[in-house]
Amino acid sequence: MTSWTKMIVAAAVPLVVLAVPSPSSAQMALPDKCKADMATGQAMQMPEMQMGNMAEHQKAMMEGMREMHPAMMQGMMAKDPDVAFVCGMIAHHMGAISMSEVELKFGDDAEAKSMAEKIIDAQKKEIDEMTTWINEHAQ
Repeated sequence: MTSWTKMIVAAAVPLVVLAVPSPSSAQMALPDKCKADMATGQAMQMPEMQMGNMAEHQKAMMEGMREMHPAMMQGMMAKDPDVAFVCGMIAHHMGAISMSEVELKFGDDAEAKSMAEKIIDAQKKEIDEMTTWINEHAQ
């Protein structure tokens, strides 16, 4: 296991909720303008992780993180700092939705599930607002 992977696992495993793409989060994608204004030609990739001994919710969260980080880094590569910020935040919010969906699928606590539902609603609204901003401001 690489030191990068160990850092990711060490940061993620203590979390009670981890991310998994679901039909609703899988339908979300970075706006095309977040992908087109790249300073580099390649999206960054995270190393593959050993997940064999993890519980299902941990695997789901790690998979969501694996998908979110490259999208977030790609969005932040925009040449314009405002566009980079907003594009990175869209992907970050998509990750929060994925994490919340894992909580709804695997969690038992009613209060945690309620928090997850609120996060999903708030993050979707903010993604819509940020996507509108991107469509109006990004070239």
